[in-house]
Amino acid sequence: MQLKGLRWWVIALIALATIINYIDRQALSVLWPDIVEEMFPDESALERKQIYANISIVFVFAYAFGQAIFGKIFDWVGTRFGFVLSIGVWSLATIAHAFAQGVLSLSIFRAILGVAEAGNWPGAAKGNAEWFPTKERALAQGIFNSGAAIGGIIAIPLIAYLTVYFSWQMVFVFVGTLGFLWLVPWLILVKAPPGSHPWISEEEREYILTGQRRVDDNGDVTGEDEEEYNPSTGELLSRKQSWGVIIASAAIDPIWWLFVFWIPIYLNEVYAMDVKSIGIYGWVPYVGAMFGAWFGGLLAQNRLKSGWNTDKTRKLTITLGCLIMLPALLAMANPGGPTTAVLIMAVILFGFQTAIGNVQTLPSDLLGKKAVGTLSGFSGMAAKLGAVGLTSLVPILTADGNYAPAFIIGASLAIIAMAAVWILIPKIEPLKKPD
Repeated sequence: MQLKGLRWWVIALIALATIINYIDRQALSVLWPDIVEEMFPDESALERKQIYANISIVFVFAYAFGQAIFGKIFDWVGTRFGFVLSIGVWSLATIAHAFAQGVLSLSIFRAILGVAEAGNWPGAAKGNAEWFPTKERALAQGIFNSGAAIGGIIAIPLIAYLTVYFSWQMVFVFVGTLGFLWLVPWLILVKAPPGSHPWISEEEREYILTGQRRVDDNGDVTGEDEEEYNPSTGELLSRKQSWGVIIASAAIDPIWWLFVFWIPIYLNEVYAMDVKSIGIYGWVPYVGAMFGAWFGGLLAQNRLKSGWNTDKTRKLTITLGCLIMLPALLAMANPGGPTTAVLIMAVILFGFQTAIGNVQTLPSDLLGKKAVGTLSGFSGMAAKLGAVGLTSLVPILTADGNYAPAFIIGASLAIIAMAAVWILIPKIEPLKKPD
């Protein structure tokens, strides 16, 4: 049995896992107005916002820890079983939310969810490095990154709709079961890496493996036997290029989390929307994110096919995405009505996804496949710690209902991300062992 274009089936499944990841993650923020009325009826609006921020911080801290842990796990056990462990645990944690009784239990279930969900990203980066030639990696990254946007598009109206018929507890049970359904096609389809998969054609196998070989300064493929650079953790962290990836991730990722955590809360606080109204408006920004993920991947693929090298392509796409975000983030200081606000958010998330797919391919551009998961895990951990910092500040910055300071900080982070890539990674190319 052979499946044509097996690599695209694999990345489609990873994208589907990412959709489920975001449905599970978004459930709390969409359901929060209902949850808070039941669990915390006597607290003030500011106290409720702080409770939500604290639970979100627990999630992101756990997520940051999970990124570092799962980066290593995926390098140890491989992509197939790494995803089984990750999605199995996070699905159980999502269902457990239905049994939460207060801040402590919500925080515990949120922490387990964060650790397990974190595996999706180093796993996707490793799967991308295994299954795709260099010239297709940005597009593949864009496809699975679009899963985050599609998850946001689906999650908000889906969860709002489910609340019409079910309690918030049953909504958590429903979305938590989706991950277990995903495991069935994953275990059937992803039997082994492309080099030894029984269903892959010889033509596709050769296309993938040949396209993963190193390319020299003249754009020529080097010898097949050249050893990949798979440094130890200490050696990896001694390279400034690794820190370029880590700092860029730490700067740009909090922009995404600002919207993931706070879009429903923002719409509820600024425009007095209930859960059903949030379902009408809250999905719009993620449409921009979806198109941005596709655009960033296709742009990078187009430039690589036209003869641009990896360095020029990645830097162009990352810079363009950040420059799209900058004016839109500043415009959110005074967006006007809710329709204008969510459209501006869509522009911001379009720019973010244009850039982030190429930021996330940097580990596979720089390192051998046995070290990609480790660098992806460290950069993911740094990204989540950056998100913790911004999430911690939001209740303080927005105590009077004005979200402008948070958006201005977001604009400054976009500048830092660009600078890290340009300054610390002079040339994006496979690193070599130091002499």
